[in-house]
Amino acid sequence: MSLCEDFLLCNFPKCRAKLSGFAWVTACSHAFCDQHGSGEFSHSPAICPACSSALSGKLDIVRTELAPSEEYKAMVLAGLRPEIVLDISARALAFWTYQVHQERLFQEYSLSRAETQVKQAEKLLAQQSQSRELELSAMRGEISSLKKVMEEYKRKYSEVSERLMERNRQYQKLQGLYDSLRLRNMVVGEREGIRFAPPEFAPARRQDNTGMEGHHSTYNSPSFLGTGSEGNKIFSTLEPDHTRSFFRFNSPANSQSHAFVRKQ
Repeated sequence: MSLCEDFLLCNFPKCRAKLSGFAWVTACSHAFCDQHGSGEFSHSPAICPACSSALSGKLDIVRTELAPSEEYKAMVLAGLRPEIVLDISARALAFWTYQVHQERLFQEYSLSRAETQVKQAEKLLAQQSQSRELELSAMRGEISSLKKVMEEYKRKYSEVSERLMERNRQYQKLQGLYDSLRLRNMVVGEREGIRFAPPEFAPARRQDNTGMEGHHSTYNSPSFLGTGSEGNKIFSTLEPDHTRSFFRFNSPANSQSHAFVRKQ
């Protein structure tokens, strides 16, 4: 509370209310609001709530009006000698100065306590911030290492994918070669079987429209047989039971060196 302020505050520890109307003042220079003064000073002996001083005198506690009327102000000091008036005024000013001084000390104490709390909060905040920075740095390092691991796995995945695609291409190529060789051997086996067939299974001669004779096999011969220059694209329809009787399958590695014809 500054000196220019024209009001006092209740000195009760948990009140600190602005005084107005009536106030209780004590000989130990403390002032209380009407509510707490009435409650604290209603029993005997009276004890000051602010400094715990005993107030046993008749005039140690006074309930005064803070805004007296003009008639009261005109008569309260009337008839007193000037020195008495000045002494009363000096005591009243001393009471006001003490209240202002106490209020300044209280505000300084509150400010010091608040500054201490702020410093503690700042220290705690700095510690927490440092801890969070360390955690963040550790997490950044972990993220960086995980990115490196992920890049390594991507590279390995790419290599494995390329090898798998190459293997698939090789497999498709070998599969096509195997199918081509198998069909070629099936045709060769069919022809060899017809040539070495017994007389009773010999093909019957027939004469076409041109007057030339030909052989007609009793076996189920292919309905269509294409023999081009490459000899790889051959289509045939053979009965499974007849084809097993005169040729067999070999692996692609041995198909060029072994014939698929059963020896008679």
